[in-house]
Amino acid sequence: MAPTTPKNDTRPLGPSLHRGWRLRCPRCGSGPMLAGYLKVRDHCPVCREELYHQKAGDAPAYLTLILVAIIMTPLLNVIFASYRPDPLILFTIFAVGCVGLSLYLLPKFKGVIVAYQWARELHGFARS
Repeated sequence: MAPTTPKNDTRPLGPSLHRGWRLRCPRCGSGPMLAGYLKVRDHCPVCREELYHQKAGDAPAYLTLILVAIIMTPLLNVIFASYRPDPLILFTIFAVGCVGLSLYLLPKFKGVIVAYQWARELHGFARS
């Protein structure tokens, strides 16, 4: 059985994911992908690539939750074991940190998921 190759060579995954992380169009890298905080534009205003096909669902939220937990849990343990701050102060600082990091990462992961779908021609992004 022959090894399978990607369907196309014109949609490289790496650059597409990088553009998605920067919240830019996965095709041209110039136009903004989002119309608001998490609303994906119907099409790119620069290259007119259709983006309404995306189906990110809950994946950006799950990825954000996992990464925030991976970063903040060991940090919380180290800070508590080393400095023994007052629990209310510790809770306040880490609550603000978790919320801030989550709000920063959520649109980034949304861009990455949409760019991945575009690069792999999923959910209607395939060429006709």
